[in-house]
Amino acid sequence: MAHEHLDEKLINSLLGDGRSSLRSLAEELDVSVTTVSNHLKDLEADGVVEGYSPIVDYESLGYDVTAIMHLKVEGSALPQITNKLEAEKQMISVYETTGDYDIIAIGKFDDTDDMNDQIKSLLEDVDIRESNTSVVLNAVKDNEQFELDIPE
Repeated sequence: MAHEHLDEKLINSLLGDGRSSLRSLAEELDVSVTTVSNHLKDLEADGVVEGYSPIVDYESLGYDVTAIMHLKVEGSALPQITNKLEAEKQMISVYETTGDYDIIAIGKFDDTDDMNDQIKSLLEDVDIRESNTSVVLNAVKDNEQFELDIPE
């Protein structure tokens, strides 16, 4: 196959510019528009490419505080707590984890008062046994995606 690893090359191109046209992708990858279209449809159908979204800088929109919450919860309440966190629009990531804490959640807030209000509301849940919140001082790398390695 002359275009080995086409899916990986296509993904890397989309990471560079998710708004690229099929035609420009085809030219860049030296394949037909139909080939790009078919591969892209397959990647979408397989859930590898889940959508196309703008990259939003929340800080420039006034969300100046990023907080990382570590929560210990009653085992049976884990789904209820993760669902509650997932429903909060300002929670950008919610993870069930191994280790000392059951859940790690990351949120973006207007300011520390906004953060405190939301955290206090959350911590009213009796199934949360323990919490530890860290405020991010400097986002060295935030929500980055990475290009796939393509064997030579």
